Amino acid sequence: MFLHIDIDSFFISAERSVNPKLLNTPAAVGSRSNLEIFNKKRDHTKLININSGAFVTPVFHNLDKRTFENYFIDEIDGKKKIRGIITTASYEARACGVKTAMPIAKALRLCPQLIVVPSNYPLYHRLSKELHIYMQEHIPLVEQYSIDEFFGDLSGWIEDDRVLEFSKELKTEIYKKFKLPVSIGISNSKYIAKLATNRAKPFGVFLVKDQNEFIKYIPIEEFPGIGKGFSKKLKAFGIKTLSDICKSKKLLYSWKKPGIELYNRVCSPNYGKISYKEPQKSIGLSRTFDAIDDYKEIHRRVVIIARYLAHMAVKANVNPQRFELKIYYKDSTKIKKTHSTNRLFNEHLLKDAFAKMLKSMWLHNRGGVVKLRANITSFANSKHKTPNLLNIDDDRKNQKLDKALYKLRDMYGLDIIKRADEH
Repeated sequence: MFLHIDIDSFFISAERSVNPKLLNTPAAVGSRSNLEIFNKKRDHTKLININSGAFVTPVFHNLDKRTFENYFIDEIDGKKKIRGIITTASYEARACGVKTAMPIAKALRLCPQLIVVPSNYPLYHRLSKELHIYMQEHIPLVEQYSIDEFFGDLSGWIEDDRVLEFSKELKTEIYKKFKLPVSIGISNSKYIAKLATNRAKPFGVFLVKDQNEFIKYIPIEEFPGIGKGFSKKLKAFGIKTLSDICKSKKLLYSWKKPGIELYNRVCSPNYGKISYKEPQKSIGLSRTFDAIDDYKEIHRRVVIIARYLAHMAVKANVNPQRFELKIYYKDSTKIKKTHSTNRLFNEHLLKDAFAKMLKSMWLHNRGGVVKLRANITSFANSKHKTPNLLNIDDDRKNQKLDKALYKLRDMYGLDIIKRADEH
């Protein structure tokens, strides 16, 4: 039997675990546009990666103390304006109409008694990691699927007729230890267990006894992994429910790997296996903002993004060989450039590569740039690939300099030392 364990309204539940005043009242976690990395004044931002991996993305977090007033309220021309959006809302807040991604100002109009607290990612990552460790101690095979979701495989360890009782006990013990409410879906099939969790919420347990009966009338859009594109393709063949998928094996198998995998996830009993942390294949960072038609400012932002990406690469202990930069203009023009190298990775190398790419990507009369996306990938294994010997001395010097810089940045924030073109 598979379990799917999902922390209910994780971010606000995490806040409630350390602040009981938020219990039994409409409450939510909010956040603002993540443009703090471009601030010209010091912002004490650090990389939070205590729980990072293939399933949990590291984040950058400003360590300055946040309150509703200093984080969500801007004063413009003597008038105060509430900024930011809802990240996670409690069930009490949802009952008032508050939803994820809703502007905080609108949420407060709908629910005047709503308490909104600023996001605290170090807390969320710490609790997620501690819960993962706890479950590994109580379940033989555990997979962390996201920051607030886990799969467990009880096959050969807990008898099927005891799984429901075990899950209820696990839910209770997790709340006692962490003050975090979880919902648990149970099924012989891994992905049906994830679907069953929707029936268990909030703070419940749901066991799928008959898989075919359970999926009979469920719309395809509700199944995890079926996006808008795949949904449209399925509907073109008259497939609207999960049971329709099970009636269309020949069609799905003709679509090769994607169709075969979907059919088995939905229809095959005892399907799925626990996946473990896999090596990262790429590291990316993107930011969206109001249109900017100033080359100097976009250059400054590109170099700052390179600084943050370089820090993530060093923390992940990888040596990227391919750099990608994509620019989105207001008129919907998109330009992507790539740069490949076999040099030893360092921050100076990445910044210079991005700066050169930007020069060839800059366009006038496009309404300005509204988004930047950067990726580093093709991680080289130093044992199997010979670095560029022509630049190796310079690259080693820069790596040594980076090492000293990162020690300072770990202590004082990623903006403690900047290049001249980052100011």
